[in-house]
Amino acid sequence: MASFGYSVRMEKEQASFLLSSIYLPAIRNEQRITASVIDAIPPEKCDYRPDEISKSAIELAWHITAAEMRFMDAVVAGEFDLSPNPRPESIRTPADLIAWYKENSEARLRKLENTSADQLVKTVDFRGRLQLPAVMCLNIMLHHSVHHRGQLSAYLRPMGAKVPAIYGESHDSAQARMAAQQA
Repeated sequence: MASFGYSVRMEKEQASFLLSSIYLPAIRNEQRITASVIDAIPPEKCDYRPDEISKSAIELAWHITAAEMRFMDAVVAGEFDLSPNPRPESIRTPADLIAWYKENSEARLRKLENTSADQLVKTVDFRGRLQLPAVMCLNIMLHHSVHHRGQLSAYLRPMGAKVPAIYGESHDSAQARMAAQQA
């Protein structure tokens, strides 16, 4: 199981610990933050993109959420399904996407909770570039989501939106807090 020149060997107990004590709580927390960033996208600005080669705000939000489902499915299935996964026509607004995200995440989180230790240590191949114990795919998923969520949060102010608190107060959330305290 080599990836980027190092070998990953994992015991079943380690994999179960990582899933239950590290990754599941982290995923739930990061998904809450991701939903707040998606919710901050003004519905009338879903097509905003900072450059012609950039994804639109809704496309980037879809990429984040759909990739998370793909990574969680890979852990449970023991392999990645890399077939195209276009955004459904029914997802037109941030609210539509958040509803889809919550529904689809919960189902997958329940499956992850019931994944056996044998499955968690099974080697999963990612595009021929990484071969890791399945549970480690959740670490890659978290980093991927945080990276693209950062991109999406950088879209917000140019769209005229407010940036929510992510890992502490943003300027906008601090301003809202101070206004609430003065009221």
